[in-house]
Amino acid sequence: MKEDIIIQISNRLRDLRKEKNITLQELAEAAGVSKEMLSQVENSRAIPSLPVLLNLISSLQVDFNDFFKDINLLTPDSKVIFRKKNEYQPFEKENAEGFFYQRLFSTTVHDHHVDFVLLRLAKNAQRAPVSTDAFEFKYLISGNVRYQIGEESFDMEAGDSLFFDATETHHPTNTGEGDALLLVVYLFKERMI
Repeated sequence: MKEDIIIQISNRLRDLRKEKNITLQELAEAAGVSKEMLSQVENSRAIPSLPVLLNLISSLQVDFNDFFKDINLLTPDSKVIFRKKNEYQPFEKENAEGFFYQRLFSTTVHDHHVDFVLLRLAKNAQRAPVSTDAFEFKYLISGNVRYQIGEESFDMEAGDSLFFDATETHHPTNTGEGDALLLVVYLFKERMI
């Protein structure tokens, strides 16, 4: 199993862009992609094609060898991925208030990238609807959440789950009195942007 390669690339792009004080819009224009596409790539919601990735790296004016020097492209010999809870990685996604993400792990299995995430939704969490180039599985561990997927709405309580094509716009709303906690699994589609 290949571990975290897509996440490493996404994080590296975002970190370099921020280090250089370049906005999403500026990098998107320089690389010839849309701001929305770049946001999806940086937030691991889409996997860039090789030409798009090369344009992004070039537009950041970074040497290709330097870009990839800290990215582990090797496949581990083990057939098991084990993480201690202190190794989980917190991360942010696009313009979301009260959304606290923690990556449990990310891997590639038979050419499909899979990302396992804990999402804690604060009581007044807010975010515009998004789409992801993936299938998503949501399991509500605690709390109450209303999940809007396209025109449909689903009221979830602890123990409920959803699986859907996330190319449809979607967003959760915490409808409980306290925080809500979800296990989220992203199964990315093979097609690259």
